[in-house]
Amino acid sequence: MNIFKRIFRIGQAEIHAVVDKMEDPIKMTEQGIREMKEDLDLAMEAYAKVKALAIRTHNAAGKKREEAADYENKAVLLLQKLQKQELETDQAERLAKEALHLKKQSLLEADELSNQADVHDESANEVHKNIEVLKYNINKWETELTTIKARVRVANATKGVNKQLAKMDANSTISMLERMKEKVEEDEALAKAYGEMAQKQTSVSDEIDQALNENADDADLEALKKQLGM
Repeated sequence: MNIFKRIFRIGQAEIHAVVDKMEDPIKMTEQGIREMKEDLDLAMEAYAKVKALAIRTHNAAGKKREEAADYENKAVLLLQKLQKQELETDQAERLAKEALHLKKQSLLEADELSNQADVHDESANEVHKNIEVLKYNINKWETELTTIKARVRVANATKGVNKQLAKMDANSTISMLERMKEKVEEDEALAKAYGEMAQKQTSVSDEIDQALNENADDADLEALKKQLGM
């Protein structure tokens, strides 16, 4: 398993995350995580197989020790039969020796199987260590990937805002405000002019009415004088 090569490659992706194209580090990190998960599956399978082999070997060693104990018991039984004169001396001793030989052979085989089981246990432990390393790195880079994706979202949002701001020309904005100011001043002056015109028209009309009213008063006065004979 090229675990460290993949970790190094993902590390390179993180280093280059400052480059404008943030998608590349994300894709590289995702690919690295997928590969590590594949390695994890293979490591789990290998661990199960080695662990099973170690268990079977330990069990086989245990059976050999049971066989050795059984041969020893048989040797004792043969000697007991010899004591009871149920067996001939030559036969009993010969069979007892064979039983003790088989006991010794079983113990040797049991020791060999135990050594093999210990080797399998060590192999299983090494695989287990690799599994823990893979799990740690997968968790680490999944967390890192989440961080990178969040940074991409923030960067894209900031880039969009800055892009909009960049499109706004400061000079054109000032010019537009100046034109708006001039337009407002022009409208205000025009409104004032119309107001003054309306005021003047009202004053002239009032003067005309006043003059007419004054003449009417004089005529009434003269008519009254004639009526009184003045």
